[in-house]
Amino acid sequence: MRIREETFWKWADAQLHSRSHEEALSDGTSIDVQVRLSRTGATQLFLGIYARQGKAMVEEYYDNRPGETMTRAMAWGVERARALATGWLPLEQAPLRRQA
Repeated sequence: MRIREETFWKWADAQLHSRSHEEALSDGTSIDVQVRLSRTGATQLFLGIYARQGKAMVEEYYDNRPGETMTRAMAWGVERARALATGWLPLEQAPLRRQA
């Protein structure tokens, strides 16, 4: 079970349709990437990385991915989440809070 942090709850909006990608890595880490269109048509992205026990390691969201479709934003988010989760990109480069 994932333990969601403040970043997720600020991003969450059950009234907006979203697409999601969930993945479990071999060490038990899981990633959750979600994209949606805002009420104004902006492509928005959330990504979360969670330890085996469910604790959030990284949660970030982007209010706007200018010029990106939901499909392209999802691909970027999955790639970033995998890079952070596997250590290819240092976790220090990913805050536990919102990104603009």
